[in-house]
Amino acid sequence: MSKKLYASEYNQALLDSIGPLDNQLFNQELKIDSDENEKISTPSLNFLQDAWRRLKKNKGAMISLFVVIAIILLAVAAPVIAPHSPFQQNPSHSNLPPKIPGLEWFSWFDGKSVNRGGTLVDNYEQAGVPEGVYYYLGTDSLGRDLLSRILYGTRISLIVAFVAVLINLVFGIIYGLISGWFGGKVDTFMQRILEILSGIPNLVIVVLMLLVLKPGITSIIITIALTSWITMSRVVRAQTIRLKQEEYVQAARVLGQSTLKIMFKHLLPNMLGIIIVQVMFAIPSAIFFEAFLSFIGIGIPAPNASLGTLLNDGYQTFRFLPHLMWYPAAMISIIMLSFNLLADGLRDAFDPKMKV
Repeated sequence: MSKKLYASEYNQALLDSIGPLDNQLFNQELKIDSDENEKISTPSLNFLQDAWRRLKKNKGAMISLFVVIAIILLAVAAPVIAPHSPFQQNPSHSNLPPKIPGLEWFSWFDGKSVNRGGTLVDNYEQAGVPEGVYYYLGTDSLGRDLLSRILYGTRISLIVAFVAVLINLVFGIIYGLISGWFGGKVDTFMQRILEILSGIPNLVIVVLMLLVLKPGITSIIITIALTSWITMSRVVRAQTIRLKQEEYVQAARVLGQSTLKIMFKHLLPNMLGIIIVQVMFAIPSAIFFEAFLSFIGIGIPAPNASLGTLLNDGYQTFRFLPHLMWYPAAMISIIMLSFNLLADGLRDAFDPKMKV
């Protein structure tokens, strides 16, 4: 007959077989320090700190951030670091290829070119350029230093973009907050105005502005600001409609807080991430639009030059003097790519649902 053991007898038999030393190990009490377990080891992060943590994990966005900072510093310091005056003309030094000291072994920076007979000649020696004078990116048809003009052109393009985006930010936020907060007939009327404005091509507005204002930075900024804030206002309106239904906004209204206080204390801080991302996307768009206007000849007037003006000057002789177009095109491409990659990284960083 098989003998059946109860659970208590089985456990006792098991402890007897283990031995006294192992029995002591089983009988030890587990001491748990509740205060130590509940202690938070990592510091708490606010919204911006958490977004910065996410952004640092995006390598492409961080590289773009450093590139954007470097470009802005170069543009700000253009009067100091520019090797020559961007307006000084020297016809005897016209159309010189790039020449950089220490890189003469590289064919792109040796100051030489192939003439019509197929012979490699030293353009600096033929033009009688003094010893020790270099044009790092060459010169244009009037003998002006291309590097200096690119630095100043980048400065003008960034000024136009940042001022236009600032106006875009102010008008777009105010318009979107009012439209989304009041709703009803007010919202309907304001949105119909936006549809009318968005239906007018930007080029038509530019031409009309040129009939009133002289061509220059002011007219371009006003033109960009007149149309670019529409997208911002629609984004802010959509966020306002969503956030005004939240409990904390309803509680603030019940407590008697004013509309302005609710907008700037409760609504704006909660849509800050989307606004920053929208601004970062608007900057390269403004730079490209300014370059387009200057390229077609209705932008920055001479002797000033933006990146679009330099592209317009360079493409006409691209077959024979490609450096006049390559370097401005490379600069505007780097600016556009860096701002867009940074905007993508910020969009992912400010999205709490994004797992980085």
